[in-house]
Amino acid sequence: GWRETLVAAGIEPPPIVRGDWTAEAGFLAGEALLAASAVFCANDQMALGLLRALADAGRRVPEDVSVIGFDDVPDAANYRPPLTTIRQDFPALAHRAVGLLVAEIEGTPGAEASAVVPTLLVERASTR
Repeated sequence: GWRETLVAAGIEPPPIVRGDWTAEAGFLAGEALLAASAVFCANDQMALGLLRALADAGRRVPEDVSVIGFDDVPDAANYRPPLTTIRQDFPALAHRAVGLLVAEIEGTPGAEASAVVPTLLVERASTR
């Protein structure tokens, strides 16, 4: 969705910098993204590490770089600065996953596999 949105807006998507979902991986990725003006992280833990890398390099969030995470972990509001993030409905995701698993076990897979569980943008201080 991120890449499609950029392309639709006429913006060439930058290369993806991969990590292993940890704050340390976010820190290491941040060292490669110091010139960025905005970064969308795959999860909030990686965003936490990115925030540290940016601060260590003297980059200000959100003045120099906007940062968005994904998951809305309970501590996201207490990061410095509080993290803008995408909130997932984990109970709905779990319900959907268990339903798909049961349908697969019973041999009655349904169209639910392609259903989208809505998300919510939680705007905090890490973006302009």
